[in-house]
Amino acid sequence: MKPVPLGNSSLSCSALAYGCWRIAGTWDPAEVSKVSQASGRQAVLAAYEAGYTLFDHADIYCDGEAERIFGSVLKEVSGMRERVLVASKCGIRKSGDPKPDSPYRYDSSADYLIRCCEQSLKRLGLETLDLFQLHRPDYLMEPEEVASAFGQLKQAGKVREFGVSNFRPSQLVALQRACPMPLVVHQVEISLANLTGLQDGTLDQCLAEKLTPLAWSPLAGGQLGEGARRVLSSQEVYRPQAVNAALDALAKARDTSRAVLALAWLLKHPSRIVPIIGSTNPARIREATKANEMDLSRDEWYRLLGVARGERLP
Repeated sequence: MKPVPLGNSSLSCSALAYGCWRIAGTWDPAEVSKVSQASGRQAVLAAYEAGYTLFDHADIYCDGEAERIFGSVLKEVSGMRERVLVASKCGIRKSGDPKPDSPYRYDSSADYLIRCCEQSLKRLGLETLDLFQLHRPDYLMEPEEVASAFGQLKQAGKVREFGVSNFRPSQLVALQRACPMPLVVHQVEISLANLTGLQDGTLDQCLAEKLTPLAWSPLAGGQLGEGARRVLSSQEVYRPQAVNAALDALAKARDTSRAVLALAWLLKHPSRIVPIIGSTNPARIREATKANEMDLSRDEWYRLLGVARGERLP
């Protein structure tokens, strides 16, 4: 796949990234088995062999089990670490952490960010993360405190570059003004089933500030692909039938699949979106790479946008 620069950094990655949130096979660490671990390793290897070079994690993915599974693959495959970028996210604290009555919340306090980063490194078996991101915007975030934590992690050689996820443009501006280093990515949900990032200024900001947008759930949890096995509660309201019909018609004309076209639609955007593929099916992981070779015309792109909007442009 064609390499894509990560923001203004010296790093570059494949046009598609691989998201590791499903490689443990469950959200409950107690349910992880040798079978699910083997399936997760197979998925990671399929992505690596297909040319994916950015692997995205978060500490909440099966409470760190996904990072452990990936770390075991890194250890087993000679030369893999030198060829890939490893990213992780933190900042979401589950209820009951650390006290029984602690609520589900977001936490960007410096001590917590540093501790989470160090724990992710331990689970992954690494000394340095290539990319570290705030998973969700903490409403009590002190930008200067986050900047201090980022600075400490960078000076200690534990993180190379930093980014955010699911931020509003104004929140990103506030944090960037406090940070001495440029933020290089913004991970956000964007797909033909969810156009929010296209309409709220997020992708405009990425284009203007040269941040790389990382698109999570680019197939709407599978609803734009071959079917959704499990979607987030926020995605249950999506109604992709009309978009899928349009994708099917175009797929027939272009001799491809609707998943490939839905990904190619994202790749066409000038902000250089990097879709994060989350399937654990090796065949689908490999098929997704065809999107990198599929160039939609402007007419095709806007036709799909019109269907996704459900109305013509003003």
